[in-house]
Amino acid sequence: MSASPARPTVSEREARQVAEAAREQEWRKPSFAKELFLGRFRLDLIHPHPTPPTEQVQRGEEFLAKLRDFVETKVDGALIEREARIPDEVIDGLKELGALGMKIDPKYGGLGLTQVYYNKALALVGSASPAVGVLLSAHQSIGVPQPLKMFGTPEQKERFLPRCARTDISAFLLTEPDVGSDPARLATTAVPDGDSYVLDGVKLWTTNGVVADLLVVMARVPRSEGHKGGITAFVVEAGSEGITVENRNSFMGLRGIENGVTRFHRVRVPAENRIGPEGSGLKIALTTLNTGRLSLPASCVAAGKWCLKIAREWSVAREQWGKPIARHEAVGSKIAFIAATTFALEAVMELSSQMADENRNDIRIEGALAKLFASEMGWVMADELVQIRGGRGFETAESLAARGERAVPAEQLLRDLRINRIFEGSTEIMHLLIAREAVDAHLSVAGDLIDPDKALGDKAKAGMKAGGFYARWLPKLVAGPGQLPVSYGAFHPTGHPDLAVHLRYVERSARKLARSTFYAMSRWQGRMETKQGFLGRVVDIGAELFAMSAACVRAEMLRTRGENGREAYQLADAFCRQSRLRVEELFGRLWANTDTIDRKVVDGVLGGAYTWLEAGIVDPSGDGPWIAAADPGPSGKENVHRPIR
Repeated sequence: MSASPARPTVSEREARQVAEAAREQEWRKPSFAKELFLGRFRLDLIHPHPTPPTEQVQRGEEFLAKLRDFVETKVDGALIEREARIPDEVIDGLKELGALGMKIDPKYGGLGLTQVYYNKALALVGSASPAVGVLLSAHQSIGVPQPLKMFGTPEQKERFLPRCARTDISAFLLTEPDVGSDPARLATTAVPDGDSYVLDGVKLWTTNGVVADLLVVMARVPRSEGHKGGITAFVVEAGSEGITVENRNSFMGLRGIENGVTRFHRVRVPAENRIGPEGSGLKIALTTLNTGRLSLPASCVAAGKWCLKIAREWSVAREQWGKPIARHEAVGSKIAFIAATTFALEAVMELSSQMADENRNDIRIEGALAKLFASEMGWVMADELVQIRGGRGFETAESLAARGERAVPAEQLLRDLRINRIFEGSTEIMHLLIAREAVDAHLSVAGDLIDPDKALGDKAKAGMKAGGFYARWLPKLVAGPGQLPVSYGAFHPTGHPDLAVHLRYVERSARKLARSTFYAMSRWQGRMETKQGFLGRVVDIGAELFAMSAACVRAEMLRTRGENGREAYQLADAFCRQSRLRVEELFGRLWANTDTIDRKVVDGVLGGAYTWLEAGIVDPSGDGPWIAAADPGPSGKENVHRPIR
């Protein structure tokens, strides 16, 4: 058996090539969001709003009723926050309910819930304790069940899914101390040895890893005779010899999560535990996350609903200058933002989830937009709630209770939600990921044209191909239904706010966004990928347009069902008006921004030109390296792994 190779050293271009090879290359199904970025407002792809079959609704509602009773009587969020641990009896109770198997097929012992009801369940649990919601989400959204469901063999499903459905907790291990969103530098190795692989390496931030029974581990298989090699996925028994959980990590929020550092030293894994072929690990991870990311909007929706409830109740009880603070415009505008945004986030979550259930659309962009938009807006809503509560918002629930007031954990919510802007792809990474998909059509026809490494002959062929595409595409961006006053008239029923005007705005803005993207590609060509500020704003505009569309479609669905339709129209109207202001600002900042001067300042900071600005403080940070060593080898620490049985 050969020794483990050193950590890979890769260039920026090589890292991008690894990421590009891992993404899904083809679009086999229509995508509303992809069309939106191309300037085509395909309302027919989301309206009428898709709905689940009656049988799925009944099964989902029955489980939600049981789950609600459980979280109301058995889950003490304050206790979990105080002790920084989910009690074993809570986890045992979730196992008995079948909550570990919400997304697992009944033939393997699971509940077989739809994505819609899975998200409803996560929102319900997360409202009682975000840490419990994360435990269930990490187990099912990215842990063993999801990749096996999509890529596992029948034998693997028979072996592992029944365990995941009822007894075993799983975790997903990709990140390393020096490797985050750049997997080309992954250092954990899986060296072939007979009918097994031998794993060596260290994994960081292993959510559920401290208590897990089963692990999905990403490791690099060296290329050798008979082995293609590359980053590969494995199912690993967490109790295997050579695995040490070296630390249970502590965080700003989500104090009850079981997140750790896991070391592998000569861990033998049977070849039959490999998921998919060698080299397919990153593709499996990214494909799993396309749907798995929808669990984060669920927690943000739950947070928005709670923010609205607390803001409503507090703003009526608290008086200032002779009237409830909600009647003061400065506070009322915050409440209106929370209400409208919560409605829109739920619309985005339910639409994306239902499309995932129906599997008739490609939702890789929709899922990413939902995660991005919900995590950003959820954080703002929580911050606004703290502001509305004033000093009480900054005070802990325990302190409030100690002096006789209602124990409202607003500051905890702010801490708990902050990680969502980093979890499963930070906002900055999501901008780049979505931008890559958004410009895929352009790169497909003009990629060789703007690639500096391509030969002149290849560029000439690409030029002819691009010329034909743009000759057909660009004229369609000049005019559209958004300029006709009668378009989308079904969204302006008598006695209701006019949502048709917002859909016309979305259609016009989609064409404007596509034109802006084309202008940018023409201007920067191969340097486009370095314009991260521009690309981030393009994506944020797309997210707002998607949310506006979802909000309008959901409002119309509720109206036709007779379920608070007038109020839903009011909320959708308010959200769209707020969103349009943000969109106009983002459009303005596409071309009028501080990106150039910002880069100069960054150069100065990194070059030490402004170190004088740091004078006059002390640094309370402790000693130690910025990044902990992760060299392979045996562990010298106590194993803090504690499976719950």
